[in-house]
Amino acid sequence: MSTRERIAEDLKTALKARDSNRVGTLRLVQAAFTERDILNRGAGKEPTSEDEALAILTKMVKQREESARAFTDGGRPELAEKEKGEIAVIQDYLPAAMSEVEAEAAIRAAIAEAGASSPKDMGAVMAVLKASHGGRMDFGKASGTVKRLLSA
Repeated sequence: MSTRERIAEDLKTALKARDSNRVGTLRLVQAAFTERDILNRGAGKEPTSEDEALAILTKMVKQREESARAFTDGGRPELAEKEKGEIAVIQDYLPAAMSEVEAEAAIRAAIAEAGASSPKDMGAVMAVLKASHGGRMDFGKASGTVKRLLSA
């Protein structure tokens, strides 16, 4: 069952259970998928793929983490908690994140696959990583590790 299908089924369940937090979050996710479908259709591409769906979910989590931080810093803990609740719902649909050891091993393999030898080759390495580890790797942290390994 695809992520999209799981979300649709879970939305039905949440509606029946009257779980307003989960319903609202899952509707936001479905809206993001629909928006991507429309963009893809306009560009002559296929509907949202599984990898794109995972990328959308990852982006949504990061947005909510930033919002929660901003709300906490701004003295609005109730809004921060709402964002954290949405993060928890969205993370149910993401694969388990890689550990730092797994990520470094994947980065070393991607460097070898891309034939990278200097920081100038960072883009090629990141492209290999995104193609093979979308949704499981934090690419913000990965870019620092790639840069460090290519500079050594």
